[in-house]
Amino acid sequence: MIECNNGLFHLKNENLSCLLRVNRYGLLEQIHFGAPVDSEDVKALSCNPGLGWGESLLLNPADTASCPDAMALAWSGSGRGDFRESPVEFDSKSGDLSYVNHRVLEQQPVMESGLPMARGGETLEITMAQKGVKLYLYFTLFDTALTRRAVLVNEGEASLELHKLMSFCLDLPGEYVMTTFDGGWIAEMGKHTTPVGPARVVNESTTGASSNRHNPGFLLSEPDAGEDHGRVYGFNLIYSGNHYASAQRSLQGLTRVMQGISPANFTKNLAPGEKFETPEAVLCCSDEGFGGLSARMHRFVLDRIIPEYWREKERPVLYNSWEGCMFDFNQRKLLDLAKRARDLGCELFVLDDGWFGARDNDRAGLGDYNVNRKKLPEGLEGLSARLGKLGLDFGLWFEPESVNEDSDLYRTHPDWVLHNDGFSDITGRNQLLLDLTKLEVRDYIVENVTRILDSANISYVKWDMNRHSVALGVKAHECILGLYDVLRRIFEPRPHVLLESCSSGGNRFDLGMLCFGPQVWCSDNTDPIQRLTIQGNLSYLYPQSTFGAHVSAAPHAQTLRNTPLTTRGNVAFFGCLGYELDLKHLVSIEIQEIKAQIELYKKYRAVFQFGGFRRLKNGWQVSKDTTVIAGVFHGRMDAAPGYEQLRLKGLDKSKRYLFRTRPQKIRVGQFAGLLKHVAPVDLNPNGSVIRTADKHLGLEDGVELYHVTGAALMSGITLLPLFRGTGYDKNQRTQGDYGSNLYVIEEE
Repeated sequence: MIECNNGLFHLKNENLSCLLRVNRYGLLEQIHFGAPVDSEDVKALSCNPGLGWGESLLLNPADTASCPDAMALAWSGSGRGDFRESPVEFDSKSGDLSYVNHRVLEQQPVMESGLPMARGGETLEITMAQKGVKLYLYFTLFDTALTRRAVLVNEGEASLELHKLMSFCLDLPGEYVMTTFDGGWIAEMGKHTTPVGPARVVNESTTGASSNRHNPGFLLSEPDAGEDHGRVYGFNLIYSGNHYASAQRSLQGLTRVMQGISPANFTKNLAPGEKFETPEAVLCCSDEGFGGLSARMHRFVLDRIIPEYWREKERPVLYNSWEGCMFDFNQRKLLDLAKRARDLGCELFVLDDGWFGARDNDRAGLGDYNVNRKKLPEGLEGLSARLGKLGLDFGLWFEPESVNEDSDLYRTHPDWVLHNDGFSDITGRNQLLLDLTKLEVRDYIVENVTRILDSANISYVKWDMNRHSVALGVKAHECILGLYDVLRRIFEPRPHVLLESCSSGGNRFDLGMLCFGPQVWCSDNTDPIQRLTIQGNLSYLYPQSTFGAHVSAAPHAQTLRNTPLTTRGNVAFFGCLGYELDLKHLVSIEIQEIKAQIELYKKYRAVFQFGGFRRLKNGWQVSKDTTVIAGVFHGRMDAAPGYEQLRLKGLDKSKRYLFRTRPQKIRVGQFAGLLKHVAPVDLNPNGSVIRTADKHLGLEDGVELYHVTGAALMSGITLLPLFRGTGYDKNQRTQGDYGSNLYVIEEE
């Protein structure tokens, strides 16, 4: 609910409070943002400067509390005594906007620019102004989060040049560290923590996309906060373009944090009467550590961001053709892979790149939509019909935002390309970007993608974008608005089409894209050990149902690391499961393992995709209703390892549970060279006996079955020992490097 009383505003529910006050100078003070408090606590929660600081500039010389630089504010300007970073810059006359009025809305108004927004939510609109300028601040309350955005209107008689407008500004008392998630292609979401001090800490993308370099989501936490204790704030932006966030601690101990569109090379000229809308920012908090913050962020994304059609709808197990055949395929080869995928238990067959134009490599064809009849003589309609007879749904890859110079589209419309005026074009992956600010370009994309989608029974789209933008200034933002227009026109009339966003992997893993499709391809890196980092760090801000997670062949193309098939499956379970490898090279025991993986995933799909996610010391946990599933993962194997405990979270101490290991088989050939230590005969480790055994046999690996209380599971149970260098025993986990186990725990 939202309470308004004599300049005091309180947005509150059982999870959070945002307490604001208009002071006597018309500035908007941030009294509190965090755990629920009472409106009567305002005096105790306020920052009282006493005699102030000797160097302060005072709005009223008789009032030592009138120094803007020492106030905890929910919005600030520049030029009137607040020397901290300002969330707004326009012309050279930016000053402090003052409170005018407010109103409470049942839900926030839709943005005229077409920016995506969270669904619903009671909203407080606060109007601030200075001569010729009006600013509307929107505070929208949800169950587990608060969103904020700003709208600036030029009410003067001359044009106004806007250089910067953040979605929110927030001053928090206390000491914090800032956690960002940074990296690059096939190395997304590295976790980095920086203490917030007098020097500004910045998280920014200038690539034209939300970027794999710096995800827009970030955390502020007390220095001693842990997974289950301490105060943690989470912030994110419902936006897919250049973004900026900063945190800086003042001498008075106030940490100013803000977020919005990156001001780098940004300029927007507002004509008289024109407005500019910022993306909506998400603010979340928890006093129960990083785990508590993640649970609230996940709930917000699932309830308010994901398209309603897909909100609790289970995702199919898919097979993607890319790593199996890349550009080298024909209909016969695809149908052979499809039959094999169907027999394994897959439900959706996805044809990746190479189905259109002269697309035999990545140097030609992008921008064209004519089906390559040499590869697909029956077209997409014929292929989808044949897949349907096999019992498989059909999905298709697109890259509509880009164009190759070697394409019919570029030869016809070179003027449709996004050029960097005055410079020669720079290609990335042999491609240029289309100028989505042009209506005719957007119409072309919409017309052709919808024509393809409606020409066959296509239920899934992988929407890729494989290069960064070089557009400067406001055009970068306008291109993102153009993208949203395209996505809205294609997918809103087709809510049943499962849209998985991709941009060279996780280059656009953000809430803006998730407003149009419920999942994103996390990374082109499918090495499960790397995915432990990528998916694990994504989990701080995004629910696992948004993760596209595939099992691929090993050694992995991105790392050359050889990992067990069991571990590849165990990691991919904690997301939207898919397979991406050449299925004809699987041996019998691998086929059995994949069938078992898919069978278990389907049985517990709702738990894996929509269960509450928790990070454990040595793995992950998901829980829903009466079922808990935990994965335990290992890196490099050390000799003679000690005992290992599994400590679960969130169970009922008084209830009893059935705890069991998902059975896993070990390939005999994996240990062929060691058999001479135990076998009565001398066996050739590469001979026919071992190869035959490898096709049909497997060793049991450390299966455990217990009836146990929730109290014991949360205290920590001791797992069967890992391999200790003394031979095979079915009562140990004989795994070697990068082994893992999956445990299913169900209430009795």
